[in-house]
Amino acid sequence: MVRLIMGVKGSGKTKQLIDLINNAAKDEPGNVVCIEANAALTYDINYHIRLIDALEYKLNSYEALRGFVCGLYAGNYDISHVFVDNLCKIVAGDVDQGTEDFLNWLDNFGEKNNIKFTTTISADAEAATDGMRKFL
Repeated sequence: MVRLIMGVKGSGKTKQLIDLINNAAKDEPGNVVCIEANAALTYDINYHIRLIDALEYKLNSYEALRGFVCGLYAGNYDISHVFVDNLCKIVAGDVDQGTEDFLNWLDNFGEKNNIKFTTTISADAEAATDGMRKFL
């Protein structure tokens, strides 16, 4: 299952994400992971959440991020929810067909492995492709 949160800068995505992450720390039966483009959320989220700074791993493409997510799961089958903050900033790209393809892959991977994914993209929701709209 994938949930997509889109909005322009300053629209409250980060506040919403912080609330969702902290609630997941209390409610999720497994481990919760947050992948972000920098370490900005370090002091805003519960210390039980595994916070990963994507810049440390040079996840600058959807393929690299896909491999990273697979590696996370291969190393910890107890992951139940993964949050990805500012997806397009992590992969240094724009909202396009590659974004849609990645979200579809996340959805399939999550269904197969019983993992929920919540992703934010800093762009107007009107920029979402038709295939991305099902995740909004």
